[in-house]
Amino acid sequence: MFKISDFSQLARISVRTLRLYDELDLLKPAQVDRMTGYRHYDASQLPRLNRILALKDLGFSLEQIAQLLQNNIPAERLRGMMLMKRADVERELEENQARLERVEARLRQIENEGKLSPYDVTLKEAPSLMIAAAKGIVPTLGEVIGARQGMFKSIYNWLEQNRIEPGKPELVLYPDQEYVEQNIQLETAVPLGVLIHGALPFPPDGNVFIHELPAIQKMASVIHYGRFGDVNDAITALCQWVGENGYLPGGPFREIHLFGRENDLDDFDSVTIEMQLPVEKQ
Repeated sequence: MFKISDFSQLARISVRTLRLYDELDLLKPAQVDRMTGYRHYDASQLPRLNRILALKDLGFSLEQIAQLLQNNIPAERLRGMMLMKRADVERELEENQARLERVEARLRQIENEGKLSPYDVTLKEAPSLMIAAAKGIVPTLGEVIGARQGMFKSIYNWLEQNRIEPGKPELVLYPDQEYVEQNIQLETAVPLGVLIHGALPFPPDGNVFIHELPAIQKMASVIHYGRFGDVNDAITALCQWVGENGYLPGGPFREIHLFGRENDLDDFDSVTIEMQLPVEKQ
């Protein structure tokens, strides 16, 4: 038997919390001294306490935890519920991180008002390009990176299976005609290192396909050096240049990975990315 203070140290939880759990019938002491009222706990109570703390960390209220434990839910079902709750928490963390990055980007924009932009936007022609591509719709902004990397993996696997040499650099297209934070259209692409003649075997799931990106006569372009997460600064500079020079967007943004393959990237704080936007005169 452990005194409440000793059990508190063993379980890494405060005495005050243990007393609260006793009052709520979440975790009763194994024994209470009739003379002194001192609470004593047993090591066999640790698994139940671990369940309580795990459920609490996953966002369940104490009332919900009491109900879950009272219903004697099987361990497998409880595990499934916890996995779902964990996924929700992870998604919320990703969304909050993305929101924080957007706030920081807006602050930088405000701080740089009236200053010379560190980005040089150029206008150039873009030749047609034969690509192996994968398309998808991503539910939230926080899931874009993971979805993008999975799509690139499918493309490179498909190219390897069909013994097709991948070209460089890989790119990402964002076909949405307006800014969206949910159900984001995404297309990842890898240029083909050789010309393709005749029919090719396609994977059963049809995730990868080959098509040609058309040539663009006027492509506004800017190069970003630095953190991957700060590429929005380059996009802002690009859009500002387009507006100030009397152009309108004429197609989807293209994100060109001049640093190599995204899935092989070790340092996301030091990348070189070209952002492109087809434009046309107003």
